[in-house]
Amino acid sequence: MTASSTRPGPAPRAPRTTQAHDHAQAHDHTQPHGHAPGHPQAHDHTDAPGAPTPCAPSYHRLTALAPMLDLHCAPPRHGDGWLPVDALTSDPEALRELVAHDARQGLTRYGRPLRPDVAAGFGLHRFVWPVSLLFTVPWFLERRVPLLGPGDVSVHRAPASMELTVRPEAFVCLPDDPAVRAAGARTVPDEDALAAELRRALGEFLTPVLAAFGPQARRGPRVLWAMATDAVVEGLWYAGGLLGEQERARAELSALLAPGEPAGAGAPAGPGEPDGPAAPPARSSPGPARTPGADRGPAPAPAPFTPGAGFAPPAPGCTGASGTDRARASCCLVYTVESAEMCNGCPRVTRR
Repeated sequence: MTASSTRPGPAPRAPRTTQAHDHAQAHDHTQPHGHAPGHPQAHDHTDAPGAPTPCAPSYHRLTALAPMLDLHCAPPRHGDGWLPVDALTSDPEALRELVAHDARQGLTRYGRPLRPDVAAGFGLHRFVWPVSLLFTVPWFLERRVPLLGPGDVSVHRAPASMELTVRPEAFVCLPDDPAVRAAGARTVPDEDALAAELRRALGEFLTPVLAAFGPQARRGPRVLWAMATDAVVEGLWYAGGLLGEQERARAELSALLAPGEPAGAGAPAGPGEPDGPAAPPARSSPGPARTPGADRGPAPAPAPFTPGAGFAPPAPGCTGASGTDRARASCCLVYTVESAEMCNGCPRVTRR
C-alpha cells in the first residue's frame, strides 16, 4: 500500500477537467438522475436483431443514468468524429488529434495553453474513465466480464460528453449465470476468479493504449498504470453513486485491487516513478486476432494495476469527510495550469 492510498481525497465525480465534471458536481451523485441539459434522452441501444447482446442490460442502464455517456451495442464506427480504438493504438496521427482535442479544451477552460504532456495526460484520463466502464459495470451489475479488444470499441468525443460503440461477443461469467449456455460464454468457478478475469481483460485492452500515450504523456509504464488505475476506480465509483450503490462500489473496488503476490518480471511495480520522460513501452507488431484473455492464466492481483483502490476512513481530526474519500495513485498535473485546483487526494499533497 502506497502512502497515497492511506489519506483521504476527492469524492466520486465525472471525468476530471471536463465540462461534464462541472455539471456533475451540481448533482447528488448517490442518486440516479437524468441527462445533462441538451443531451439526448436515453434510448435502448441494444436493438440489434437476433440473440441478445452480452452485457447490454448494464450498458443500457448506465446510459440511462450517466449525464455524459451514450453507449451503443454496435460495430465500431468510422468518420464524422468517430475513432476506433484500434486506430488510436496504431495510427500516431489519430492519437495526436485526440490529444489536440484536449489541448483545445484546456485553452478554452483555463485561458492558457496546456503543456503537451499535460494535454496528453488529460486525454488519457478522459479516454480510460469511460472506456473502463465497458468492463467494470457489467461485472458490477451482472457479474459478467466482456472480452473486448481495441477492434471492438469506438469513441466519439464532444466537449461535455462521450459516445461509444461496443461490440461484446464473448464474456466470462459464473456457473449460475442464466446466460451460461449462450454463445461466447466462458465460466470461472468463483468470484475471485471472475475478478482476476476482469483485471486481465481490462489490462490487456489498456496495454496498447498506454503504450501509445506514453511518449506524448512523458510517463513510463508504472505511472501510466497508476493513471489508468485512478481512472478505473473513479469511473466505477462514480457509476456506483449513480446506481445508489456507492458503498458497494467502494468495497468491491478495494477487493478488486487489493495487493496480492508480486507480479512477474517486467510488470509495473507502482506509482513511485518520478515525473518526467521515460522510455516508452515497446509497441508490439500486429498479430492474428484472438479473444482477449483466452490463452493465459490470471495475473497476480492486482497486476498490471497499481495496488490499492485508495479508499480510507477520514484522517484523525479531519471534519466533513464522508468516510468514502480516496487518495489518487497519480497526479493529473492540473496544478500546472490552475494551482487552485490541486486535488486533495493528489500524491503531491498526501506524500508531503
